[in-house]
Amino acid sequence: MFNSLRLVSSQKPTARVIGLFSDRRLDKATKQLDSGGEISAAIARAECTGESGRIVEAFPSAKNSPARILIVGLGKREDFKPGSLRSIGGQIGRRLALTRDERVEIDLAPALSEAKRIDVKHAGRCLGEGLGLIAWQNWKFKGSAPTNGAEKPKRTALSVSSSDKRFAEGLDRGLALAVSANLCRDLSETPPNIATPAWIADQARALARKTGLRCTVLSGKDLQREKLTGLINVGKASINKPCLIRLEWPGSPTLRGGRSSRSSSKPIVLVGKTMTYDTGGLSLKVNNSMVGMKRDKDGGCAVLGAMHAVATTLKPRTPVVALLAVAENSISDEAYRPDDVLTYRNGVTVEVTNTDAEGRLVLADGLIWACEKENPAAVIDLATLTGGVVTALGSTFAGLFCENEPLRTRLQRAMDSSGERWWRLPMDAEYRDMMKSPIADILNSNPNRKAHPIQGAAFLSFFVTPKTPWAHIDIAGVHAAEADNGCFVKGPTGWGVRLLADLIAG
Repeated sequence: MFNSLRLVSSQKPTARVIGLFSDRRLDKATKQLDSGGEISAAIARAECTGESGRIVEAFPSAKNSPARILIVGLGKREDFKPGSLRSIGGQIGRRLALTRDERVEIDLAPALSEAKRIDVKHAGRCLGEGLGLIAWQNWKFKGSAPTNGAEKPKRTALSVSSSDKRFAEGLDRGLALAVSANLCRDLSETPPNIATPAWIADQARALARKTGLRCTVLSGKDLQREKLTGLINVGKASINKPCLIRLEWPGSPTLRGGRSSRSSSKPIVLVGKTMTYDTGGLSLKVNNSMVGMKRDKDGGCAVLGAMHAVATTLKPRTPVVALLAVAENSISDEAYRPDDVLTYRNGVTVEVTNTDAEGRLVLADGLIWACEKENPAAVIDLATLTGGVVTALGSTFAGLFCENEPLRTRLQRAMDSSGERWWRLPMDAEYRDMMKSPIADILNSNPNRKAHPIQGAAFLSFFVTPKTPWAHIDIAGVHAAEADNGCFVKGPTGWGVRLLADLIAG
């Protein structure tokens, strides 16, 4: 949408954005800007309703005024929630891309100050996220020659300011988190002939070099030595070999007795399913259902985006570890088969019934590693795991499985702050019983389609030590948008980056 987007402390704007609730009553501060009456005249027009996201324009005649005023609707005053500013930010960004304004001042704080119990800083953050997310460009793989008259759009560099200090602080935070989410979206959008497991590893190394994270990549004999059975078997049919990527933020140093020291706290461990492509393996996907499987890596992409936020924006005292289980599920005479039995490093044996239920097999390696090697305070995994969660929850909520109440409470706060919503689904011993195998310990997929999304979570539970706080989040319905809407264009959403960031920060 924009070539670049940045926050500046002051500037001479070409456009100003003001807010208007549906009662169409101007706040006192904005009234003082309306010396020529152009804002009042615009508000009097029939198309100016104050409906959330509705924009009308005014063109002030005063000498020191910006050439353009965008009057953006905030909805009903009594119903307003700061989270709506993400979608509103998307509408503002779209309009500014059309008007080609390069310097805009956001003056929503005066209107918001007249609403009840509004945290202006959080409102600024939400708007910053909306602007930053809509700024994402998805034309990276367009060629230089126009096709069917479609040329690359001309994009401007946009600088944003706000006269309200707390709103500006929020804007800064929101724009920074959007950068991390957009990194996730860039990775998701990259096609599988480029985004191989080795390429994902290179991106992780580059992120580590740039931000100070520590990066280790295990592949080949390393996987054999560590008995990472899921990765070895799922990835062995592909020429693009699997790997486990470990990224670490050791915790920000603090001064103790005049000396700098690192936190000795247990780390939060993030685990991401990172299938760079999923053909289904020998249980081959049919009826063109393979299209879009480049996004089967989006759990891992979100974890990488979250680690970017950790290292560049959050810089928490406590350590954070990311584990990406990376493989390509392909077909060859080396492919693993239905009827194979896999033995994991924690002793659990798995009968393979469906090679298209591969994500849980590689995630199992990450979960075992997290519990055995990292001494975690909590483990959170993200995965595009099941079509069943899409059937159950659509594209509105991710599916959450978490039986640890303190961790679930933290995730609730993170959801409320980030706007990335989940819905809790049940876990019960009966669901674990559904995964029992007649010849091994468990099946990787029960042919009975009952409780399909819960089957995946029940399978994963066999690879988490009982007392470890753990949450599994199935993002299959929310990781991509099917159409332009709010602060997103059709394509990846970066879902999970901001949720994980708020969990870590909170």
